[in-house]
Amino acid sequence: MRIWAIANQKGGVGKTTTTAALGGILAKKGKRVLVMDLDPHGSLTSYFGYDPDNIEHSAFDLFMYQGKVPEDLPRTLIVKTSMDGMRLMPASSALATLERRMVGVEGMGLIISRTLAILWDDYDYVLIDNSPSLGVLMINSLAAAQMLIMPVQTEFLAIKGLERMMHTLTMVMKSQKSKLEFLIVPTMFDRRTQASMQSLRTIKANWGDQVWRWAIPVDTKFRDASRAGIVPSALDATTHGVRAYEKLLETLLSREIA
Repeated sequence: MRIWAIANQKGGVGKTTTTAALGGILAKKGKRVLVMDLDPHGSLTSYFGYDPDNIEHSAFDLFMYQGKVPEDLPRTLIVKTSMDGMRLMPASSALATLERRMVGVEGMGLIISRTLAILWDDYDYVLIDNSPSLGVLMINSLAAAQMLIMPVQTEFLAIKGLERMMHTLTMVMKSQKSKLEFLIVPTMFDRRTQASMQSLRTIKANWGDQVWRWAIPVDTKFRDASRAGIVPSALDATTHGVRAYEKLLETLLSREIA
C-alpha cells in the first residue's frame, strides 16, 4: 500500500480535485484505490454524491474508541464511488468537533495509521484529502503518509498559505524524528495572466527542486466533472487538465521507484 496525503493550510487550492483526479487515473490503470476525506467540510464526500451533514457512518467513527481502532470497523465505513476500482471513506461534518472531544486522549495522532494497517492488503493506493487547518486530522494524515502532495494555487495569497504549510511540515518531521517526502504542485495556472506567471516564478524561486516542474492549468472540465460526480479522466481523458495530472502521476511514481 502507498499512502499519499494531499494537504495545504489554505482552502481553494485544488486539494479535492487533485485527490479525485489522481485517484481516478490510478484506478483506470487497474490499481485498487481508496480515497479518504478528512475534511469536515466534506468536499470529496460531496463530490461523489454523499451528504457530509447527514451521512450515517464516516471517518469520524474511527476516533470514537479512545485511540484504538476495532479490527472490523474500517471496512464498514467505505462506500462506492462512480469509478470502478476506487472506493471512498467519507467525511461527516462531525469531524469539526474532534479537537475539543479529543483533549487529553492518548494516541489520537495515529488513528489513521492504525486504520490503514487494518486495510493494508485491500488497496494499492490511499489518497487522503485534508482540511486546510492544522489539527488532529492533518497530524493523523501526515503521520500515516509516505508522500505529501501540496497543491498551491498560482496566486499571491496561496503562496502565504504554502509558507505556513512548510513550517507545519518542518515541525511535524521534527516531532516524529522522520523525513516525509513531499512535492509542491502549482495549480489553477493561467499563462494568460501576469499574476499567475509571476506567482509560478516566485514559487519556483523560493522552493526550487521541491516544486513540480510543470503546473496544473485552469480547466473548466474539472468543475463539470465535480458537478457530475465523476473523476475528471472519466469525463474527458483528453482535456489539458487531465493530461497534466497524468504527467504529475508519472512524476510521483518515478519518485517512488527512485
